[in-house]
Amino acid sequence: MKFAYRFSNLLGTVYRRGNLNFTCDGNSVISPVGNRVTIFDLKNNKSDTLPLATRYNVKCVGLSPDGRLAIIVDEGGNALLVSLVCRSVLHHFHFKGSVHSVSFSPDGRKFVVTKGNIAQMYHAPGKKREFNAFVLDKTCFGPYDETTCIDWTDDSRCFVVGSKDMSTWVFGAERWDNLIYYALGGHKDAIVACFFESSSLDLYSLSQDGVLCVWQCDTLPEGLRLKPPAGWKADLLQQEEEGEEEDQDGDRETTIRGKAAPAEEEKTGKVKYSRLAKYFFNKEGDFNNLTAAAFHKKSHLLVTGFASGIFHLHELPEFNLIHSLSISDQSIASVAINSSGDWIAFGCSGLGQLLVWEWQSESYVLKQQGHFNSMVALAYSPDGQYIVTGGDDGKVKVWNTLSGFCFVTFTEHSSGVTGVTFTATGYVVVTSSMDGTVRAFDLHRYRNFRTFTSPRPTQFSCVAVDASGEIVSAGAQDSFEIFVWSMQTGRLLDVLSGHEGPISGLCFNPLKSILASASWDKTVRLWDMFDSWRTKETLALTSDALAVTFRPDGAELAVATLNSQITFWDPENAVQRGSIEGRHDLKTGRKELDKITAKHSAKGKAFSTLCYSADGQSILAGGMSKFVCIYHVREQILMKRFEISCNLSLDAMEEFLNRRKMTEFGNLALIDQDAGQEDGVAIPLPGVKKGDMSSRHFKPEIRVTSVRFSPTGRCWAATTTEGLLIYSLDTRVLFDPFELDTSVTPRQVREALRRQDFTRAILMALRLNESKLMQEALEAVPRDEIEVVSSSLPELYVEKVLEFLASSFEVSRHVEFYLLWTQKLLMLHGQKLKSRAGTLLPVIQFLQKSIQRHLDDLSKLCGWNRYNMQYALAVSQQRGTKRPLEPLGSEEEEAEASEEDSLHLLRGAGRDSEEELLA
Repeated sequence: MKFAYRFSNLLGTVYRRGNLNFTCDGNSVISPVGNRVTIFDLKNNKSDTLPLATRYNVKCVGLSPDGRLAIIVDEGGNALLVSLVCRSVLHHFHFKGSVHSVSFSPDGRKFVVTKGNIAQMYHAPGKKREFNAFVLDKTCFGPYDETTCIDWTDDSRCFVVGSKDMSTWVFGAERWDNLIYYALGGHKDAIVACFFESSSLDLYSLSQDGVLCVWQCDTLPEGLRLKPPAGWKADLLQQEEEGEEEDQDGDRETTIRGKAAPAEEEKTGKVKYSRLAKYFFNKEGDFNNLTAAAFHKKSHLLVTGFASGIFHLHELPEFNLIHSLSISDQSIASVAINSSGDWIAFGCSGLGQLLVWEWQSESYVLKQQGHFNSMVALAYSPDGQYIVTGGDDGKVKVWNTLSGFCFVTFTEHSSGVTGVTFTATGYVVVTSSMDGTVRAFDLHRYRNFRTFTSPRPTQFSCVAVDASGEIVSAGAQDSFEIFVWSMQTGRLLDVLSGHEGPISGLCFNPLKSILASASWDKTVRLWDMFDSWRTKETLALTSDALAVTFRPDGAELAVATLNSQITFWDPENAVQRGSIEGRHDLKTGRKELDKITAKHSAKGKAFSTLCYSADGQSILAGGMSKFVCIYHVREQILMKRFEISCNLSLDAMEEFLNRRKMTEFGNLALIDQDAGQEDGVAIPLPGVKKGDMSSRHFKPEIRVTSVRFSPTGRCWAATTTEGLLIYSLDTRVLFDPFELDTSVTPRQVREALRRQDFTRAILMALRLNESKLMQEALEAVPRDEIEVVSSSLPELYVEKVLEFLASSFEVSRHVEFYLLWTQKLLMLHGQKLKSRAGTLLPVIQFLQKSIQRHLDDLSKLCGWNRYNMQYALAVSQQRGTKRPLEPLGSEEEEAEASEEDSLHLLRGAGRDSEEELLA
């Protein structure tokens, strides 16, 4: 098994902090998520996280006008120049200070960053190869406090910068003669945003206290003049000596800061601004704290967001209120408008909300929110299409793995969720919580249809459901008991006692009704569900058990213990098969306030979550560390270690402390330096733990709370402090031939296709293992000869063809053609494949997932069309002879009729009934 897994997507978090951007076509939102950047495609309903990461949390993102380049700057001033076309990093740069905002000029030739109390203009990286992509053009001084915002004129001649010192500064991008800089006042609070009017030097400035100032310029952009060349003074003296220019008044003298200048300067003068109007947002109510704003120049629309979660939409320059709406109870941190002016994006960092609002129809285009606190548990659906997550905020969210969006959130739990799982059908989610309840949710009607409770109030730490979906069990944290309920009736069946410590994990055998329970009392107990729930075996461990899981075939049991070991057991004979020492593989980091080194603190760290791969050959382990490890079970060796994050904004990321933070007064990490930057909160003294805890800032610790392999075997997911990370097999770059020799070449494959030797062409394409070549070989086979070619394929290659078909269903439009291939292969080779059902299970589940997606899409569309045709027929027959209409079939019958071929193809995979296949 090859572990070419690469990071593919980030779910569970949609916005953290920083500015939002729309792409140049206006169809996608670029949102900073921690130290990564996610692109939400609103037209195709899909999210995609770029495969790159910064050293700290992203603070601002600048997008080039053509949408090809982006500059991503983190909190430490580190910048990445990213190509959005090839999704890779082109250049690294350090601005040597905290950057507040970055903005490209409309012509794409320059960009400006605001850093400290200055604004720096750089030459934008061009299409030619350069040793240094960022070349500093000039530095603009003037503001006395931090600069906050930037905007450019349409012709890229000037830019405006707002500052916290309540002033707005206009700078020339070129060496203009009549505009070097211009300072504007008129505000009593920090400037939040400033915008130029379209094709004009007129501008608007907005301050944090909710004041809008309208400024008019007496000069058009075309009236800006370049400075004369350096030798103009000598030329002027020469002209005066020759008598070409005479001063009629005799005392003509003009100066520019003490230097002589041409006479035209006096006639035209410098650029001047005057304030036309001043508007206040607090007329409609108390909206004093303005936090974000955006302006669409073509339609003159101004969008302002406030700390109360309200946003206003005004038309400028008349300041006409179009509408006002409260979209959240949290402060709006960022606002963006797309190029057409129809969609407005809002980011709320308090709860991690991302909203896209269409203001004309007054409807949501996108409404997503991640878990407020860290995610604790996750589970894949049996077909791998959905992921359910539970968090400390008490919410249960279900995510679509294809689109990356959350489509339902359950909020019935009143405390943190500790465990989640799917039933075998894939349409019921069972969760346990610290509020003393276990709840079952229906994914058809999106409701909580069962609530299981214990006779005495207790906190549940884990949950498990058997293979039939009829028995639900949960482990108690304080009473050391296991409670068993019936899913059908909701009644408590039994209470299993015997453990002497909190229950840390439960897992049912996938093939038998045997429950394994792990506890802090250094034992794992096996309970027989059919034999009056009596203890079948007790496995003695050397340390406290933290996690337990069965292999997919039920023939092996893995247990993670507190001494960083993973032990493997034979559940039938209660014999230990082997163990893995994982202490050195965890490589925990040292927290900022730790008194001991990372090497010594690692003695208390261990794996807290385990999961077998789909084929059972390897096991995935994670815990209180930034690493996730994959071990080979039989060889008991580490195969690969994944670093899930490089974000230094999280705690316990580095092995050694920074000595520069250790002073004679103590550790600088004890001082809450960020607290004084917002809302005027005073910086607390070192060592102070009490006080206003709601205003204290803290660094969350990096950890992995749960890991799960997808049933298809193509990807795995981990819930971490960063969010829900998904790693999938990277098939784009990997050249992985199969039984290759020198006679197998693409030229030979096409030669066999030309001779119509289809079987030989397919076998050679499979041995080369190139998807384009395999697609060409399969699609060249005529429909009538598919059965003959399928029967002549060797058994070893059938699995390869099925895996290729499963991946092709996701991207190809030849659905019927590939369904025919799948049906013939499984009908002809089904009996032989049944003998290897265990190893073929991931491929079959991958195939089922792909077909199920098409079934869901097509059955809804066909059902809707059928009802419409039936309704049109009924209306047309009202005036004629009325004959009874044929009754319509149920949705299940329609789906069964429309996908009869797909049922035949999966029948050979060892399943029992058509209803189970469609589930």
